[in-house]
Amino acid sequence: MARALLVAAAAILSAAPLQARGPSPAVAVDHHVHVHSPAILAFLPAYCTSPGRTSKCDPEFANPLTVDDLLAAMDAAGIRRARVMSTGYLAESPLMATPVPDHAEILRAANDFTVGLARAHPARLEAYIGVNPVTGTALPEIERWKGDRHVAGIKLHLANSRLDFHKPEQVAMLAGIFRAAASARLRIMVHMRNQATGYGAEEARIFLKDVLPAARGTTVQIAHAAGWGGIDASTMAALGVFADACERDRSLCDRLYFDLAAIRAGTVAEGDRAAFVALMRRIGIRHFVPASDWPFARDLSAYYAALRTLPLTDREWRTIARNTAR
Repeated sequence: MARALLVAAAAILSAAPLQARGPSPAVAVDHHVHVHSPAILAFLPAYCTSPGRTSKCDPEFANPLTVDDLLAAMDAAGIRRARVMSTGYLAESPLMATPVPDHAEILRAANDFTVGLARAHPARLEAYIGVNPVTGTALPEIERWKGDRHVAGIKLHLANSRLDFHKPEQVAMLAGIFRAAASARLRIMVHMRNQATGYGAEEARIFLKDVLPAARGTTVQIAHAAGWGGIDASTMAALGVFADACERDRSLCDRLYFDLAAIRAGTVAEGDRAAFVALMRRIGIRHFVPASDWPFARDLSAYYAALRTLPLTDREWRTIARNTAR
């Protein structure tokens, strides 16, 4: 009888809506936000309808929001600073079945715009320029911004670039971009998950062996905790490889961080949330940074409150809220 009652209680709890464990602690820095430049907004209709794409653009993706919208969202959530990722790399994406002839100019204009946001709001925003690592414009674009105090880093999106970890020449190009960023003393933010079916452990091993060493001590932030949002088997397979590596050699992970953008913890099964947190603890809580992927998470207070459904302790959450990838 007692066992039956326990089973019934467990069923009721599993069917109940997920609740945050407590008030969301104040986030010091949102490590992953976007504001499209006018040049990218003009480009997006063609990009979103290109036959080279395999899915439709999220409606929020093409929303013409401004830096004032971002700052208002940050103020409402009590977030003082954010790192703004240029979306200039979109202009040179191979997802465009027919590349636009002025793709390089669009990329440069988008980066100019993003850096301009940091210049206008130096107390609130840091700028990351965007490049496609497998194009000829990437290295010159990094060089163009070398020494500019308003540029904090570079943003790479390997799915958008269709980078193939199993093509050594592309991996070498990616490592070259890491090396150039390190030389320019720029941080690196990389959306590591590509579009390959079966992405996971093997790609993470290639990244650790052939790409990360090129950073030479530069801060590397991996978006979406090595996935592309949510928590699925591929994300956890990749993250598991990083956990193994960090446990073997802590120096490998000294300046390696994972952002929690678009995790959507409240939609994830309890077992997956627990497994994800176990990997976070193996890597080290200090290596996970708050991030939203705004404007996909328009209400920043709600996004960070939803993250509280991950089964972390209050102390761990306070640590994450204060963490900064330096």
